[in-house]
Amino acid sequence: MHITTVDFVCFDHKFGKKINVEQNFYEKTTLYILFISQKPLLLHLEILYVTIFINNMSGKETKAEKNLENIQEALNTSEHFLEKNQRSFLIGLLAVVILVGAGLAYHYLYSAPRNEKAQIAIFKGERYFQNGQDEIALNGNGNDFIGFEAIMQQFRGTRTADLARAYAGISHSRLGNNERALELLKKFRGGDLLITPAVAGAVGDVYMNMGETAKAIPHFLDAARKANDDMLSPIFLKKAGLAYVNINDFDKAIEVFERIKRDHINSPEAQEADKFIQQAQIQRTAR
Repeated sequence: MHITTVDFVCFDHKFGKKINVEQNFYEKTTLYILFISQKPLLLHLEILYVTIFINNMSGKETKAEKNLENIQEALNTSEHFLEKNQRSFLIGLLAVVILVGAGLAYHYLYSAPRNEKAQIAIFKGERYFQNGQDEIALNGNGNDFIGFEAIMQQFRGTRTADLARAYAGISHSRLGNNERALELLKKFRGGDLLITPAVAGAVGDVYMNMGETAKAIPHFLDAARKANDDMLSPIFLKKAGLAYVNINDFDKAIEVFERIKRDHINSPEAQEADKFIQQAQIQRTAR
């Protein structure tokens, strides 16, 4: 049988004697009877106090034991779960390693070298494009440049092929090949802070060339939003304002030119915005 041991100090209230003991409950009770037998009530209270104290200590020990049992049970459950699913975990881990390895191999052994070759191939084409030599830029020079159309096919999936698509779309637009220009420009995926708004604006230019002004305006406004600067944004906003004038929506035109004055005050377009506002007001009054 387990006997709880406690440390306590008791006083014999008659003789003033002090006892320091570390004993079990039964020994302790005997000492109390010897030293304070002349005070039955006090004896009863002292024994009751010690009994409660011992019961409290026993309760704390029981609670701690239960907590330890719960922790041990949780650990055993987790261990059992890991043992049961060990094979699945290893297969999943192996799959992740294979996927990551395959991705790195594709990038460093195939995609990156291929994109470098594409960049070399497009270099001369950019010079032809800037000089307005659109036929050569599109189809090559028959010597050391294969042309944007061939680059799109040969290096499909690379960022350089996407850039070649944008160049080709604008070149076709300048040559009047509007349908082909729209086809290419709308497939451009973008990402470059300068080229992306330029392509959006180029789509608007193609619609203007086709006489579809109402379709052009959203693309000009989108280009201004994507550019979000004081160099390109006012250029595209001006195109949108003139397009509104073209379809006799003078209120919208005035609103756009006022926006240029307010948001891009230092741009060349802002300096001439008042002129376009006055023209739109006169035309609106004349209607």
